[in-house]
Amino acid sequence: MEPAEELEEEDSPGGREDGFTAEHLAAEAMAADMDPWLVFDARTTPATELDDWLAKYPPSQVTRYGDPSSPNSEPVGWIAAYGQGYTPNSGDVQGLQAAWEALQTSGRPITPGTLRQLAITHQVLSGKWLMHLAPGFKLDHAWAGIARAVVEGRLQVAKVSPRAKEGGRQVICVYTDDFTDRLGVLEADSAIRAAGIKCLLTYKPDVYTYLGIYRANRWHLCPTLYESRFQLGGNARGSRVLDRANNVELT
Repeated sequence: MEPAEELEEEDSPGGREDGFTAEHLAAEAMAADMDPWLVFDARTTPATELDDWLAKYPPSQVTRYGDPSSPNSEPVGWIAAYGQGYTPNSGDVQGLQAAWEALQTSGRPITPGTLRQLAITHQVLSGKWLMHLAPGFKLDHAWAGIARAVVEGRLQVAKVSPRAKEGGRQVICVYTDDFTDRLGVLEADSAIRAAGIKCLLTYKPDVYTYLGIYRANRWHLCPTLYESRFQLGGNARGSRVLDRANNVELT
């Protein structure tokens, strides 16, 4: 599976937000990644079993650290769905991280362009659409739509965070193979909208996650490339996608 993902809300450039630093968010995400996951794997499990699995493990009820009254008594890091064609491929993450350390000590500027080149050099190209929803029916309904799209082959792989003890919104991540493939990223957005999702989406390359670059980072970088807003009528895609770096609408 792909790297641990941040549990915060939509990314924004730099600074310190909500009392959390990028390092704190990275540590929380890594801890979630290390704990057991609840996984529906369409490569080994019949699609006919999906509805029962979704009913058994609604993300608004599955708790991060387990509870006798919840569907899980032990900690759960993530709830995930793997499509039939899902093949994990994270590239040369160790080489990426070594190059990142060298870059930081070199004194050279750290920009979105340098991070993009690092990702391409080390073939760490995956990325994900992120959506944040409050615990409850809307979250469970959205996750069910995304999981069905994965199992039916319209999306490749997705995951959702369990409910935290302190509450707050939960994140659904929908992955694509290559963040430099803009058409593929937009096709995934269309599939997400076709699954009935109407909330704001933001797209983040995994290179930022592997390097621990979250919204409140010291380089004042915005880790998300695109945002997608649902549009009712007038657009067959169902959304308008904005290139955040260049402030240009793509659809």
